[in-house]
Amino acid sequence: MAGKDYYNILGIKRNASDQEIKQAYRRLARKHHPDVNPDDKSAEARFKEINEAYEVLSDKDKRQKYDQYGDQWQHADQFAKAGAQQTPFRDFQKEGAQNVRFEHGDLDNLFGDLFGSFTGTSRRQARARRGRDIETPVEVTLEEAYHGTSRNISLTSEQACPSCHGSGRIEKRVCAICQGAGVTAGLKQLEVKIPPGVDTGSRVRIAGKGEPGYAGGSSGDLYLKISVKPQHLFERKGDDLYVDVPVPLTVAVLGGETQVPTPKGKLSLKIPPETQNGRAFRLAGQGMPHLGNSSRGNLVARVKVILPTRLSAEEKKLFEQLSELRPDSG
Repeated sequence: MAGKDYYNILGIKRNASDQEIKQAYRRLARKHHPDVNPDDKSAEARFKEINEAYEVLSDKDKRQKYDQYGDQWQHADQFAKAGAQQTPFRDFQKEGAQNVRFEHGDLDNLFGDLFGSFTGTSRRQARARRGRDIETPVEVTLEEAYHGTSRNISLTSEQACPSCHGSGRIEKRVCAICQGAGVTAGLKQLEVKIPPGVDTGSRVRIAGKGEPGYAGGSSGDLYLKISVKPQHLFERKGDDLYVDVPVPLTVAVLGGETQVPTPKGKLSLKIPPETQNGRAFRLAGQGMPHLGNSSRGNLVARVKVILPTRLSAEEKKLFEQLSELRPDSG
């Protein structure tokens, strides 16, 4: 049986560089892979020839033996050991292959790069590889950031599985990666927990929910990039909250109590007599939770004195009397 010319199979010259050999192999392997040509019976045979040629020519020692002994390159060590001065074989580097025996080599590393989305033989050969991490934006309210919440996340087709874009199929074959990861209808549905204390810019890690791994490799992680909606009542600075508390003039002058809103309900705040407008009261531990632990920030209540309106004649008279008693008050 006539031998195979590995250089001719890859379509390269006999003085081709390692890079040229690799590029030729990549191009031909993509073109003739059986998963890309499921209805072409000749594709598998052609693919094996390409692998066979690359296995030998990509290995410096094997290539040297092949160039010297042609189809008998596998017996080169025996010839050398026997002290053969000449071999019955022509200079293969000039004349090409005569006979060769097929042995499918280990192409794990290259297949891992080329055919991460394929199933079948190439998938069994490929090196295990961890899936990529995925990041997706999530918007929450301040109340949700305070208490913690959950979300149903729909990852996009590309995020769900870049190998088949979330379709679940490669050509006419089921995508094994998607099948194992539960990707259906082009989307991957997840329910995720968002812990208390997140802030705009927080990245919440959901372990193992990123891109599926390949050939037994672990899955990547999913990261939720958090943004918190502005809230009209509370101003947030780190884990501290600031809130304006309206206080009637009489309470500010004479003292009393007022209600302070918090994310979990209202608290009573004692207002001492003669409290000035803008005075701030710190309520320790009533602010936002610290992300990742049980401590909390503070709530700062800022007094906003409310001046009375629509005064009666008697009320105006009383203010006039006060003005006479305290001429410097205005």
